[in-house]
Amino acid sequence: MDAQLLINSEFLSARDGRTFERRNPISGEVASRAPAAGPDDIKAAVEAAQAALPEWSGLGPNARRTALLSASQELLNLADDFVDAMKVEIGATEGWARFNVKLASDMLVEAAALTTQVSGQIIPSDKPGCLAMAMRKPAGVVLGIAPWNAPIILGVRAVATPLACGNTVILKASEVCPVTHMLIGKALAAAGLPKGAINVITNAPEDAGDVVGELIDHKNVRRVNFTGSSHVGRIIAERAARTFTPVLLELGGKAPLLVLEDADLDEAVKAIAFGAYMNQGQICMSTERVIVEESVADALVAKLTAKAATLVAGDPREGKTPLGALVDQKSVDHVLGLIEDARSKGADVTVGGTAEGVQMSATVVDKVDNSMRIYTEESFGPVLAVIRVKDAEEAVTIANDSEYGLSAAVFSKDIVKALKIAERIDSGICHINGATVHDEAQMPFGGTKSSGYGRFGGLAGINEFTDLRWITMETQPGHFPI
Repeated sequence: MDAQLLINSEFLSARDGRTFERRNPISGEVASRAPAAGPDDIKAAVEAAQAALPEWSGLGPNARRTALLSASQELLNLADDFVDAMKVEIGATEGWARFNVKLASDMLVEAAALTTQVSGQIIPSDKPGCLAMAMRKPAGVVLGIAPWNAPIILGVRAVATPLACGNTVILKASEVCPVTHMLIGKALAAAGLPKGAINVITNAPEDAGDVVGELIDHKNVRRVNFTGSSHVGRIIAERAARTFTPVLLELGGKAPLLVLEDADLDEAVKAIAFGAYMNQGQICMSTERVIVEESVADALVAKLTAKAATLVAGDPREGKTPLGALVDQKSVDHVLGLIEDARSKGADVTVGGTAEGVQMSATVVDKVDNSMRIYTEESFGPVLAVIRVKDAEEAVTIANDSEYGLSAAVFSKDIVKALKIAERIDSGICHINGATVHDEAQMPFGGTKSSGYGRFGGLAGINEFTDLRWITMETQPGHFPI
């Protein structure tokens, strides 16, 4: 598979002809080739986006809505291409790829609905005859930096609401899935957006820092959004601070799921298994920690172990197993290191714990404590840490004992008690009797602490990608002291 740059509505090679390869994580074969963008390509992409800004932002909201609805359908039309690309580039299962397509399409529909929600207000003024207004206007050129793990969802999320608000966009594709991200550009370009409104840049892995730095530094880039690791998020935030460019960051997670003694254990196990092992645990919201009251811990672990034993990994190209591959051997080695560290310090591995190449089946590590790396480090793999506590109060303390604060969940039949506990968990998202993995296009999505700041989705997203201006109109002769 070959990717191309999308600049000013043209699919192009890099100006210096450089390319890079992405290899299939299972077979090692070349999965895709893509242009390795350089400074000239970056300059051209930003200039194209800036030139397109007056036309796109000047369109009425219903014209932008029509284009985004068309893009939603164009995305669905490319579903088979997306599935093929995700299988070979990141080892994803077909089910995960098609879920990505569906939710990303929904995000474009939701973005289309937002075009008429970019509103303002009349503010009472103390000055006689003064009409004071608060008005939102497009920020300008928006840079969206998307990751590989949910590539269509997060690639579309990076650009959909910015476009709805009248901004033009540059999608900086992941080096891990350049064809997948290029297909997003293809869908949007086919939807009839003005020339240059959507641009896609691909880059070689070794150039990532320079490419992102040049994009952030460009005077015409007025917003940046990034989804990825907390480590890289800090670098991006620091770089953007030099030019006072606002940044929206959605970063790592170590999501806790609290199981109280009165919880429905069967329902909890279903949510835990989905949240921990969907996409091999490679989701920012993945359930990384199950914090369970001791009185029901044995029963929960027995049920969870039995469920996890059915979640085996295999080659996603064959489509015979619920789990596919991890993205690379480095990720496998990291997860195995966490498991071995925990085992050596007294934890019990009740199921799993091994890998064949980049294929790793569901793993449960019981009796985890704070001496173990898996207690604090994000695994981003199909492994779950079970932490036993004496009561609900300790469960809340353990849940908050993390640098991360993205998603969380609480299971209890006492909804009032569960809600009070949810309010005390320091996270941007919390679900009662539901999985930690839950995303909807219209919801305010984001975290706290090292999980980032700002919110994607719905009206919250409008606030992130527009500037609020105070404009006044005098309706009678002025009176001034001098």
